[in-house]
Amino acid sequence: MEEQKDTPSFIDHLSELRTRIIHAIIPVLIFAIVIFIFFEPLSDLILKSMLYKEFPTYRMFCNLSQLMNVESDFCNDIPVSLREDGLGQQFSLSMWFSIVGGLIASIPWIIYQIWKFIKPGLKSNEIKAVRGFGFYVFILLFAGILFGYFMVSPLCINFFGNYDPFNLGIEGKIPSITSYYKYIINPVLGCSILFQLPIAIFLFSKLGIVNDLILKKYRKHVLVVILVLAAIITPPDFVSQVIVAIPVFILYEMSIIISKRVEKNKQ
Repeated sequence: MEEQKDTPSFIDHLSELRTRIIHAIIPVLIFAIVIFIFFEPLSDLILKSMLYKEFPTYRMFCNLSQLMNVESDFCNDIPVSLREDGLGQQFSLSMWFSIVGGLIASIPWIIYQIWKFIKPGLKSNEIKAVRGFGFYVFILLFAGILFGYFMVSPLCINFFGNYDPFNLGIEGKIPSITSYYKYIINPVLGCSILFQLPIAIFLFSKLGIVNDLILKKYRKHVLVVILVLAAIITPPDFVSQVIVAIPVFILYEMSIIISKRVEKNKQ
């Protein structure tokens, strides 16, 4: 009888899950409200700054082009002016930006809540095996966000903003706010997810679903899948797909090494 009392029931697990979800949502809402209040300066700093040559990525490529004595569009402001498609579009985008920002700012706390939920169900050796797991999840997530924001998004915006294959001499394009923001939000979210590939491979290797031999055997197939995923989460152009696919494929090669080490530790 005593053992049955100490064993949590299904209802207890649901109650604990609800508690952890509430604890995880609260900081997301707080950060989202703060971001929404200060949306205008944050929008100028984070979103609209990609239209100007002072953006760090543009300065870096501009300096490289000057060292090679090559003319580059990175040294000029992007000839783009934003417009609103419909009434309320700016409000919807500000809400979406605030929620996404709140999620990103709350990632460490969310990971901590997930850990607090699953920890009671783990044995001591399992806890030891996944110790520091949340840290690596956060590092890869943060790396994906930075890569998407400072590499994929600005390169796509610069490419399409200056794209004029027919030499029409268009002085300024006027895309919708939605079409502009998606070039920032989609690559950032997509890269943050794809950069979790080593974590996923580590878990699958622990569970015995995959190993390094299987990963090597299907390397070509995985490359195709990565390109397809890159096409889904990024704007539909070959440049952005390649930019995203290269680091993800490098992470896949690192995952093979991780899987091999997991198998070695099992033996």
